[in-house]
This record gives sequence, structure tokens and C-alpha cells, in this order.
Amino acid sequence: MNLKLIKLSKRYEKQLGEMIDEWKMDQERNHTNHSPWAIFKNDYHDFDYYLEHLEVKEAAEGKVPDSVFFLLDTERDRLLGAINIRHYLNEYLLKEGGHIGDGIRPGERRKGYATEMIRLALIECRKLGINKVLITCDRDNIGSARSIVKNGGILENEIMSSDGVIKQRYWITLR
Repeated sequence: MNLKLIKLSKRYEKQLGEMIDEWKMDQERNHTNHSPWAIFKNDYHDFDYYLEHLEVKEAAEGKVPDSVFFLLDTERDRLLGAINIRHYLNEYLLKEGGHIGDGIRPGERRKGYATEMIRLALIECRKLGINKVLITCDRDNIGSARSIVKNGGILENEIMSSDGVIKQRYWITLR
């Protein structure tokens, strides 16, 4: 398994389309959520627009600057998932969203990729000067909770989110 985090570029346009289409088909069938939201907020068919608006560059309208990375399996040249790192927390992110939002495409789940993607993202967090990382997940998302705990996540508490879902809030202290 040869995995790395990459920034999206024109080279990965086809792989992105395949991943997003798979995710959307799964969502229609199984009513799963789309996480991280950052990769679904724009239509990838207009790739130049998608690429230009993938990351938040300046804080505005409740959003904070962020970085979006994709998990690439270099042996298969396949995008396996994506992770969104918010550079700091506003009030909403402190309560519900956290520093990191992540997701693995449906056909690649339960293979340990989320754990590795979070590990690699924590390296990026260190580069951004984030020393204590908040990651949240829905209480019923056992796989996500396991990936967080395997990366040093300590459960602080559970809260009721604004959309009525119980969220678990985990903190990871970076060394």
C-alpha cells in the first residue's frame, strides 16, 4: 500500500470524477452522508471552477481558511478519499465541525485508509501550527471513531448537533 496526500490538479480530473460519481451513487442508494463537504460543494464537471473554489482562502460567512487534500493510492493511481483541514476553529467548528473533515469513497472503506489519511493529515496540521486538533464524528460512525482513536484521539464529550445528530468530539495533541 503506497499512499500519499496530494493537492488536486488537472492530472487527477478523471480520478476525481470517478470518485465523486461513486460517492453520489452510494448516497442515493444508502443515504450516506458526504464528508468532507468541501469536495461536494461545487460541480466537478466545470473542473477549473471546481479547482479554483475547492479551498477557502479567506475567512468569510462563517467559513475559515482551509486546505483540501486527496488520498492517492500511487500504485493504482486511484483517489481513495479526501480530507479537509480547517486552519483554525470558529464557534461552530469548535462545537460541531472540528479541524478535520474526512471521508473514504464507498468502495474503499473498511481497509484502514481513513486511519492512514488522518495520520498524514496530522503532519499537515503540524505544518500549519495546529498543536491540538479537534475531530468530530457522528456517534453511530464506529469506523470513523476507531480511525480517530488509532491516531491518538481522546473523547472529550458528546453533543447534540444543530441538525439533531449526536456528535462525538475527540482531541488529538500533536507532539
